[in-house]
Amino acid sequence: MPLTVVRHESEHLYSQQPKTDAGRRLSEAILHLWRAERNQMEQAQQSSELSTMDLTALRYLVQGRRDGRDLGPKDLMVMLNTSSATVTNVVDRLVAREYVQRVDHPTDRRAHYLVATDAAVQRVDDSFAPHHSAIVAVIDGLPEHEAECAADVVRRIAEELDKFV
Repeated sequence: MPLTVVRHESEHLYSQQPKTDAGRRLSEAILHLWRAERNQMEQAQQSSELSTMDLTALRYLVQGRRDGRDLGPKDLMVMLNTSSATVTNVVDRLVAREYVQRVDHPTDRRAHYLVATDAAVQRVDDSFAPHHSAIVAVIDGLPEHEAECAADVVRRIAEELDKFV
């Protein structure tokens, strides 16, 4: 019975439905994508064997490493939108699992950077591989004009939603 409600979510989600059949199909596809993304995030979190907060922090630190950015605890506090105490606990857990190293700041003896280790990169990549490879496979299988059209629609919806943040 609960899954019936989920399957029919699109029928009652919006106070005003899209006007056309194509619009309703697009709305249903967006909801399906949203549910699939949420399920994949849960799968990635479970396969990582980390808490949601720890995995999110690790993803940000891996991205920082890939971008060549030096990130400290204060940066992580802002990215996670959480307290200093929470970040300290998260970092301590990630250091204990050898996913993060604290590296001394070159000029400030009181500060340090948080650097994702090779093991962290591997953990994040392994946890998200099925999700990312499925998305890339579909995108790579699209004709260029369809990919451009889809990118435009998704971008326009995202920009409209960003206005409410």
